[in-house]
Amino acid sequence: MYQSSINHFPRLSVDELRIDAISHEDVTRVVQYFQRNRDFLAPWEPERAAGFYTEQGWKRRVLQLMELQKHQLAYYFLIAKQDSPQVLGVISYTSVMQYPSYSCTVGYSLDEAAQGQGIMRRALAATNQWLFDNVHIHRVCASYMPCNQRSAKVLEAVGFEHEGRARDYLLINGQWEDHILMAHINPHWRPKPD
Repeated sequence: MYQSSINHFPRLSVDELRIDAISHEDVTRVVQYFQRNRDFLAPWEPERAAGFYTEQGWKRRVLQLMELQKHQLAYYFLIAKQDSPQVLGVISYTSVMQYPSYSCTVGYSLDEAAQGQGIMRRALAATNQWLFDNVHIHRVCASYMPCNQRSAKVLEAVGFEHEGRARDYLLINGQWEDHILMAHINPHWRPKPD
């Protein structure tokens, strides 16, 4: 299903998809993704500073993300087709914790033109499994706005289960929004032997 080259900077393959941890070479590609999808993603994301849509802003951000990946504190994946450099989506794992929770939080977005093709479902399943197998994660937490049924279907298809509802959970597009809380538990998690 997938392969990984370096533990801290994985490169995964699923069907026709390539899912790589972000690196310096990806700055232009990721900026183009967010510029292209700025209006489409606005209802689902926090308001972004102008620097978020610039190469200069992403050069700094990629340095930070790579440092977090190196220390297994966060992972930021880019999704593309095997034969194309164009970024189709992103998946971020933040707040990666080991003992005692062995957990993290996932967020993601997908290009407007890539909707409805099962891309995020396949990519998210692969990256979750990679974290289970390589980072010793027990619980991946996610949330979605109740009106975002596409996201709900992706999470359910990948194995996330409903855990509750949080009022005014995240500041999205300038408004506090309720979110449905979900989690995917690693069914094969075992304590590492001493």
